[in-house]
Amino acid sequence: MNTYKKQIDHMLDQMEETVIGKRKVLKLLLVALFSGGHVLLEDVPGVGKTTIAKELARAIQCGFQRIQFTPDTLPSDITGLSVYNMQKGEFEFVKGAIMNHIILADEINRTSPKTQASLLEAMQENQVTVDGTTYPLKKPFMVIATQNPIEHIGTYNLPEAQLDRFMMKLSIGYPNFEDEIKLLQKKEGKKQQQNFSEQREISEQEVLAIQEEVRSVYIHDDLIQYIVDFITRTRKTLQLTLGASPRASIMVMEAAKAYAYLEGRGFVIPEDILCLLPHMLPHRLLVSSEGRIQNTDPVKIVEDLMKIVKIPVLPDISVSM
Repeated sequence: MNTYKKQIDHMLDQMEETVIGKRKVLKLLLVALFSGGHVLLEDVPGVGKTTIAKELARAIQCGFQRIQFTPDTLPSDITGLSVYNMQKGEFEFVKGAIMNHIILADEINRTSPKTQASLLEAMQENQVTVDGTTYPLKKPFMVIATQNPIEHIGTYNLPEAQLDRFMMKLSIGYPNFEDEIKLLQKKEGKKQQQNFSEQREISEQEVLAIQEEVRSVYIHDDLIQYIVDFITRTRKTLQLTLGASPRASIMVMEAAKAYAYLEGRGFVIPEDILCLLPHMLPHRLLVSSEGRIQNTDPVKIVEDLMKIVKIPVLPDISVSM
């Protein structure tokens, strides 16, 4: 049962007042948050990558930390470090920027691979290890990373191990004509504001409660088999040298539960999975030389598989629940 549906819908309406016309992206961000995932936002400059991350952080009453990645950013800036306290005669742990709830890793591909790697443990295990001591991270915890796909000077490609830890890779895209007019009017104070109540936050405890409700969403065994079948086919196609991992299978299942939850259902349907696959798989796949010869890309491969892999026909779950 979705106890918080009205509250979440209200929050989405308010977020869209700032991020105009991008409700789908906002919804997918919430899917990742409520299923414990992380998101990579890749798009051209000026379309609102940083704004959308800040808006999500404002919408939930949790801590927020922005990390502006540069070539001289060190791993210790992220995870923290041990500093010797001369008065006490002992080492003390100084928290790094990762010690918060919502982390905006801005322009993540501008920092070195060594610093990028400092995020791996945090993103997978919700903890960091410094000088042999493990420190748990706050809950809920989410990394929203941004990168610019058209600037290559002074950037470092994210390794496959890091990309695989992002539940989704999203592109915001340019606004349409009408939405861009609304954006400018809002900037000038000419756009009529909706009469929303001042209360807009979902608290830290409520996010954890929502995550617990998401875990209880039902998914039929046939849909689990469909997910595994789809993922397995990415590993067998000659157009790819790297298919999706078992981690991807788990993430698709958890995200499908969250998507169903946001739709107000206590069970997953095939359409939930189909809506998510184009955002969850392409960034995990590597095209082979044969695929490049055929002028294909990961997005097209996923779209082709969506047409080929048989979608299960389920019994009427809603009647039996």
